[in-house]
Amino acid sequence: MKHVLKSIFLGSLAILAFACKTEEAAKTAERPNIIFIMSDDHAYQAISAYDNTLIETPNIDRIAKMGMLFTNASVTNSICAPSRATILTGKHSHINGKVDNHFPFDTTNVTFPQILQDAGYQTAMFGKLHFGNSPKGFDQFKILPGQGAYYNPDFITKNEGNIKVEGYVTDIITDMTLDWLQYERKADQPFMLMYLHKAPHREWLPAERHIEEFTNRTFKEPATLFDDYSGRGRAAHEAEMNLLEDMNWSGDSKVYPEVMDELGIPETSDWDKGAFEREVGRMNEAQRANWDKAYMKVNEDFKKAYPTMTEKDKMKWRYQRYMQDYLGTIKAVDENVGRVLDYLEANNLMENTIIVYTSDQGFYLGEHGWFDKRFVYNESFKTPLLMAWPGKVKAGTKSDEMVQNLDFAQTFLAAAGIEAPADMQGESLLPLLMGETDKWTREAVYYHYYEYPSVHMVKRHYAIITKEYKLVHYYFDNDEWELIDRKKDPMEMTNVYDDPAYAEIRADLHKQLDGLREKYGDSSELSQEYIDKYLDYLEENNSSAGGKNTELIDKIFEDRKKK
Repeated sequence: MKHVLKSIFLGSLAILAFACKTEEAAKTAERPNIIFIMSDDHAYQAISAYDNTLIETPNIDRIAKMGMLFTNASVTNSICAPSRATILTGKHSHINGKVDNHFPFDTTNVTFPQILQDAGYQTAMFGKLHFGNSPKGFDQFKILPGQGAYYNPDFITKNEGNIKVEGYVTDIITDMTLDWLQYERKADQPFMLMYLHKAPHREWLPAERHIEEFTNRTFKEPATLFDDYSGRGRAAHEAEMNLLEDMNWSGDSKVYPEVMDELGIPETSDWDKGAFEREVGRMNEAQRANWDKAYMKVNEDFKKAYPTMTEKDKMKWRYQRYMQDYLGTIKAVDENVGRVLDYLEANNLMENTIIVYTSDQGFYLGEHGWFDKRFVYNESFKTPLLMAWPGKVKAGTKSDEMVQNLDFAQTFLAAAGIEAPADMQGESLLPLLMGETDKWTREAVYYHYYEYPSVHMVKRHYAIITKEYKLVHYYFDNDEWELIDRKKDPMEMTNVYDDPAYAEIRADLHKQLDGLREKYGDSSELSQEYIDKYLDYLEENNSSAGGKNTELIDKIFEDRKKK
């Protein structure tokens, strides 16, 4: 009898244990997979779900058709590495330490991939991280060193050391991603996959298959291509992002060095010296032959036209060259996003998978005569954000709420049923995704850009942005305020800060801005600390800071000595 009771007791324990495991497995199965797709410097105006004036991106658009398109998504700091640090930590730059591309990331920060990994997620990263060579919280990674290369790129890998892979970077990153999904993904675990493209980062090298098509296309010019900045202050006037004056002829516009010499065109910057060979020199013989077939024609046509070109003609030519290469790289991104979406559909992985497409910031595509990013003006500050979760998020929906890259970490943790650490500063996007807009309370976001004096010479500034207005403070090397009416002035051409008609609005925005700075723990004292550390670094290393306006940079240091 004792043996029978013992058997019954042990059997009951086994059944109970099995039931617990089954319940745990069910909970695990309910947790969504997460695929985070991010490109580098992909302007929202170069995605046809937002605007099909420049290019059609049918595969990226598929994500919006399956889910939600955000029209007011933005960054906290429009520059590559700081944006990525904010995404991983859910914290503003002054908290995670990565305020610019110089200052190091504070590695004591806990990232959302670490938290997901600890909670049972299988994690992987492929492509461009841009800071650090050993990302924390990943079971597998293969990442580009620094900016990476478009052709025959090198990779830092978790298991194979440093490797070089023949081919085009966008295709290779996708191959790695699909190989992991096919051969390393564990079917009994939820996964979080970061699929990160180098494209369309400068300098822009399209895939061989797209060169001929795009070098023969002509694109519509933006209305503000010849902006003279008369409606704004020193910051816009002194920035070094002009297509004609500041873009490299060789590395950016693909004018061969020997053609530059023949036409007497000087290098735009120290970086321009050798920029062409740095990139094109990586190609194998077949790749270089395909490249030269198209770009020699571009150069021959330019040689004939250049002697009679006016400055306006040159600006127009450089805009077209910029768009041909920039958009050419995006064509490959869209194709490869399609490959991943097709795999998910073919392998029944769509239903319980959150799919995100975004960029680490926006980018100027000739608006205000500029390329690059950094400013809080729309083309730089706003980012594309398309999110799908089939069965959970209603297809074909839109949101104009003020969301930021600060919110990704908390969103993914909330979707996985994990409580976010108290020091994360974002907000979960789940209420918006689920149509529960009454639970969304944020009306304004905070922005802070730090990297000055430096390349492109965009002055340090912080801002509050609502759906209707932007209040911006340029606080170093000048003391200027800008107020932009986003509804009446969508191209952001006029500063109305001193307009009496906006006095009440200005006062209210100042109060809101003070409140946001207090909420997020930012202050003038902290900003000054970062200024001092950065200037100390430049002096200790005898650095030119990267800007061309040496008189302005010298004045900054002279004023510092006087203080």
